[in-house]
Amino acid sequence: MNRRLALAVLPLLLAVTGCTSGAADDDPAPRPAAAERPSPFRDCATLSAAPTAASPGSGAATPTSTAPGTPGPAAGGQTLPELTLSCFTGGTPIALRDVAGPAVINVWASWCPPCRKELPAFQRLSERAAGQLQVVGVNSRDSRSGAQSIGEDFGVRFPMLVDQGEALQRELKRNAIPLTLFVAADGQVRHIDATGALDDAKLAKLVRQHLGLTVPA
Repeated sequence: MNRRLALAVLPLLLAVTGCTSGAADDDPAPRPAAAERPSPFRDCATLSAAPTAASPGSGAATPTSTAPGTPGPAAGGQTLPELTLSCFTGGTPIALRDVAGPAVINVWASWCPPCRKELPAFQRLSERAAGQLQVVGVNSRDSRSGAQSIGEDFGVRFPMLVDQGEALQRELKRNAIPLTLFVAADGQVRHIDATGALDDAKLAKLVRQHLGLTVPA
């Protein structure tokens, strides 16, 4: 009797075991990848277009006049290095020499305290001088998540290039950051500032001195 009962139960046990084994062997359904956070920075597509003078009364930067016979701020300078950098938002890489001036180019990283301190002033400059001046960031030797977080936390919106290999610093023979380049309308670098964190007043003074533009407060 016991033997007949065992023979009757055995197929049921095997059937249960097979179903369980089959379920274990099946790969679990893949989870959808987490959506990438949108970039806080604008894209770089317009960097090759020269700033368009804003309409009168818009509060944008205005050219500073010079006395007759006095060389303007565009006298002297050096050209930007022949470098092509990626844009933080993707798309076609940008040749640095194609960035149309007047422009202020800020080299920074999220791990650099003075860089973080001055970034809000550059954002305000990009707003106050809209139409007369381009503000461009170059994120150097940084993590994408670090740069993303700084952009979000500090409200930085101007276009951002990426230079993970510090190629621009090597070309300029500069080791420390932050670095700020003041580029005139003719593409010449009029000044490179490496004095540390710049505030609104210092930025306005440098823009007026080297690019001949007065930025409203």
